[in-house]
Amino acid sequence: MKNNSIDGQWSVFSLAMELGYTIAIPIVLLALGGKLLDKKLDSAPWFLLLGIFISVVLTSWLIYKKMVKIINEI
Repeated sequence: MKNNSIDGQWSVFSLAMELGYTIAIPIVLLALGGKLLDKKLDSAPWFLLLGIFISVVLTSWLIYKKMVKIINEI
């Protein structure tokens, strides 16, 4: 019984880390890319905002797919 509890805790921790990276990596990369484009093209803040918008859409889609996979496994 105790072993199942530990496995469950690691499973939850693993999911939390995976979701954290799924959210953080796109927002950082696309926001930085947008900021660099804005600086290069002197178009602030349009590419930064576009990068953030794309990262929100991408992250939502990735989390949705992950949750559907988890729900189907239950």
